[in-house]
Amino acid sequence: MTATILTQTYNFSAYMIYLPIVITLTILVSQFLFKNSKTFMIDIFHQKEDIAMATNSLFKIGFYLLNIGFALCIIEFFQIETVERLVVALSKKIGGFSIYLGVMMLLNLLLFLKGRKHSINKEKQIQNENTDL
Repeated sequence: MTATILTQTYNFSAYMIYLPIVITLTILVSQFLFKNSKTFMIDIFHQKEDIAMATNSLFKIGFYLLNIGFALCIIEFFQIETVERLVVALSKKIGGFSIYLGVMMLLNLLLFLKGRKHSINKEKQIQNENTDL
């Protein structure tokens, strides 16, 4: 008969701390980004607010799915046996996720800026065609 040694780990605690933090971070960044992107979207869609808001909502859902999905993919914690290791593991995971979230926010902002630039160029092209007639 073999004896099984049970050691207490802090893995469950890590999951219970990590999940609410990354989900809250994702929601806060998403709300900030998409509240402020409405102006870009309205400009991109030439003042057609209904299309702009619908597209903005779709971007927001995609942002949630992508970021929460990534947070769940990297959730694995390995044998955490002390509170000190718990803090270190959480710092690495949440810090890494925060960096990723910042990069995703910047990429979305670049998409909005590129869309706005394309929209302005198209508008200028249409104006030039109308003046040539």
